[in-house]
Amino acid sequence: MSAASVKGWCPGALRPMQSGDGLVVRVRPFGGRLDAAQTAGLAHLADRHGNGLIDVTSRANLQIRGVSESSHRLLLDGLAQLTLLDPDADTESRRNILVTPFWRDGDETQALAAELEEVLADSLLELPTKFGFAIDDGKSRVLAGNSADVRIERDPTGALVVRADGAMLGRTVARGDAVTTALAVASWFVTSGGARSGRMATHLAAGAKLPEPLRGEAEPAPIMAAARPGLYPQGAMVGVAFGQMPHATLNQFSSCGHALRMTPWRMVLSEGKRTMPTASGLITEAYDPALRVIACSGAPRCREAHADTRALAAALAPNIGAASRLHVSGCAKGCAHSGAAAITLVATGAGFDLVRGGSTRDEPILRGLDRDDIVRDPSILMGGH
Repeated sequence: MSAASVKGWCPGALRPMQSGDGLVVRVRPFGGRLDAAQTAGLAHLADRHGNGLIDVTSRANLQIRGVSESSHRLLLDGLAQLTLLDPDADTESRRNILVTPFWRDGDETQALAAELEEVLADSLLELPTKFGFAIDDGKSRVLAGNSADVRIERDPTGALVVRADGAMLGRTVARGDAVTTALAVASWFVTSGGARSGRMATHLAAGAKLPEPLRGEAEPAPIMAAARPGLYPQGAMVGVAFGQMPHATLNQFSSCGHALRMTPWRMVLSEGKRTMPTASGLITEAYDPALRVIACSGAPRCREAHADTRALAAALAPNIGAASRLHVSGCAKGCAHSGAAAITLVATGAGFDLVRGGSTRDEPILRGLDRDDIVRDPSILMGGH
C-alpha cells in the first residue's frame, strides 16, 4: 500500500491540521449538543473564515474546512464568542467524549457529560490523543460499536456501570461516583503502561489486569439496533452524505430554533423536530444506499489522497448489498473509518487496492484496480471475477 503521513493525532480548534484545501479546524460541541444560536454561528464562521464546507466526523464533532492561516485567529475568536472553545489545546485534546443522542430531558446524561468535561479540564493525566470516553447511559446501548476506552453505561436493571473497553463486565457505581471511577480507570491505564498500546481494549487483550476496586460483575445493557434516519421521540435523525455538508445546510437546522445533537454515525439529530428536514446532501430515508458507504474527503480536498473518493463512492453506492459496507479511502491511513468493512478500496498512486472483510491496514487481495473498470463492473468488488 502507499505510504501515508500518519500524524497520530486528531485536529482541534486550537491545533488545526493542514489539508489539501487549507486548515481543518475541529469543533467539539460540549455535551455533544449545539443550541440553535451555536449552529447558526458555526455556519456563519464556516462561510466567512473557511471554504463553506463542514465535516461531520465519526467522533461526533464538526470540522470547518478551508481555513487559512490568517483567518484562523478570527475563527477562534468567533468560536470563543459561541462558547465552543477550550482554554488550551491540552484541555481540548482530553475532552474526547461521545454522548448518546437519545437522552431525554431530566435524565442524567447531560449532567454526567458536563461533570466529566469539568474533571478532564482540571486533570493532569497525559492520555493518548485518541483516548476517549463514552456516556451511553440509556436503557439500551447505542455507542457499543463506536470507539471509546472508558464507558459509562447502565446494566439491565438501570444501575450505572463504569466499564473499561474490552472488558466484558463493568463496575456498578452510585451516581456521584460515576465520573471519578471513570477517571480512575483512565488513570490506571496510564500508570499501568497502557499508553504504549494506545487503546484500552488493546491493553487488556495484551494481558493487563484491572485492579480489584475497578473490576465489576455487572453486565451492560443490551445493544440497540443501529440508528437510522427517521423520527424519534427526541427529534428527527438525518444522515449527512459522506459526512460533509455546505454551511447553508447547517444554517437551515437553526432556522426553526432547533438544537442539534451530534452522533458518531455521520448523522445529526434535530432536537424536537417532528418532520424530516430537506436540504441538499441530507439523507432522510432509513435505507438510502448512501448509508452503506464511507468515504474520506479525498482529492483534491486532502493532500494525502490519491483519488476523488466521494465521486467513486457515490457511483458505487447503489450496487452495494443492503447487508454490506463499502469504505473508500484516499490513502492507507483510513481516516474516515479505522475498522473493518465488507469492502475496502484504498487509493494508491497505481490505482485502487481491494480489501475484503478488513481495513486499510490489511493485505489487499487485488492491487492497482482502475477506477473506471470498478464503476463499469462493480462485481469485481464482490468477487464476481
